[in-house]
Amino acid sequence: MAERKKRSLPEGLRHHPDFIERAEQERLVETIRNIVAEAPLFVPAMPGTGKPMSVRMTNCGPLGWVTDKERGYRYQPVHPVTGRPWPPIPEMLLDIWRRVSGYGGEPEACLVNYYDDTARMGLHQDRDEREFAAPVISISLGNSCLFRVGGINRTDPTMSLKLSSGDVFVIGGEGRLCFHGVDRIYPSTSTLLKNGGRINLTLRRVNP
Repeated sequence: MAERKKRSLPEGLRHHPDFIERAEQERLVETIRNIVAEAPLFVPAMPGTGKPMSVRMTNCGPLGWVTDKERGYRYQPVHPVTGRPWPPIPEMLLDIWRRVSGYGGEPEACLVNYYDDTARMGLHQDRDEREFAAPVISISLGNSCLFRVGGINRTDPTMSLKLSSGDVFVIGGEGRLCFHGVDRIYPSTSTLLKNGGRINLTLRRVNP
């Protein structure tokens, strides 16, 4: 089944099911808790409208992705609420990047999204970076989600697959600017997170 999904994905997109073992997932969750203690989760807002997103987020790395009504989508070196620099990207995430990215440089940002069981993420492109030669690496922890991917145009046909805790998904190559999103979270599909929900970690290279 996984092999069939891999073959049907757009060029440059790769799904690695069960890439991270349970014990490593648990260590990663503890690491993320420490990051959140230093850089608290905040509610991002859509540019222009100021409508709050359904996810809560934070970052680690030299740069962090943020958005608000006034200034829109951007990367910046400090937390928008605390004004402090983001915590560094943990070595275990850098190791995953090195194993799957096929890119020579290191990631500069790791976006941490927390989805409760009602959250979702509309179809979008990751295009706020200047370096499109580097892939975007997505890591799933906690409850499974229904992940949807399309082409480089919003009107292109889409396909859906389930991402489970420990899965790694690569968006790169010809598919680097593919539209993608999260249609739903499947409650109670994982025991990893005490309070349920899903954590998505997205590693990105911002600058050439």
